[in-house]
Amino acid sequence: MQTIESLKRKIKSTTDLLGVVKTMKALAAVSIRQYQRAVESLMDYADTVEMGLQIVLKDQPEPPVQARGGTPTRMAAIVFGSDQGLCGQLNALIAAHALEEMDRLNVPTEGRTVLSVGERVRDYIMDGGITVAEGLPTPGSTAGITPAVQELIMILEEWHFRQRIEHIYLYYNHYLSGATYKPCTLHLLPVDHAWLKNLKSRKWESRTLPLYTMQFDALFLSLIREYLFVSLFRAFAESLASENASRLAAMQNAEKNIEERLEEIYLHFHRQRQMTITEELLDIVAGYEVLKGQ
Repeated sequence: MQTIESLKRKIKSTTDLLGVVKTMKALAAVSIRQYQRAVESLMDYADTVEMGLQIVLKDQPEPPVQARGGTPTRMAAIVFGSDQGLCGQLNALIAAHALEEMDRLNVPTEGRTVLSVGERVRDYIMDGGITVAEGLPTPGSTAGITPAVQELIMILEEWHFRQRIEHIYLYYNHYLSGATYKPCTLHLLPVDHAWLKNLKSRKWESRTLPLYTMQFDALFLSLIREYLFVSLFRAFAESLASENASRLAAMQNAEKNIEERLEEIYLHFHRQRQMTITEELLDIVAGYEVLKGQ
């Protein structure tokens, strides 16, 4: 049977653990909002890029990109996960989604080039029988997203121009609300011909059309590069928000379990203390009876 002192030690350690869990829960909630704001601020920038593409394409008979078609024989995939643990099924979920989507494309295994963002998701992908060619760490804050995107764009250029990989996909968790998220896929390259055509035919909101003096090819490529930046930045921010949402849900469950365990320990403590008090009273009564009988 446990002593009162051992139960006191258990109560202290469990209370300390509860404090840590509550702190992690609060940090996760704050981080979610931080990455949400990053995505929201990015939307205005994305709208500006789209308006720029709309203007430069207006005088073109067709967007200067080929329509997507056929089954690719080679592809590259960027899978966004986490470096840290305590985030539930986040990495397992996105890895399973990425593997399923790659299988659906019918690209042979040897034709798949995979980059993982986060060490933990890398293990899940390799468990699925796919070799991970490269890996990047996840940014620790919104300030770290831009350098990570710039590094990723250089890798994309390497894939596209040197390895001749035309089809590039992003697999990341899209944050919904609260502690919920869902895996999603973005076909990043080649740029969607239908999307550009829709931009070209979209009605301009103002009576005055902006003018540009740059050569069309240079301006168009610059805007496409900005489109890539926006898409990658959003994938990073959404994935990090989802990671913290998953961690928030895990901490909520842990908090509930610890509180239930703490309640049980307190119950044992009070019961043990009552038994000790009762035993001491019985010893006093027994001693009194012995003295009384002499």
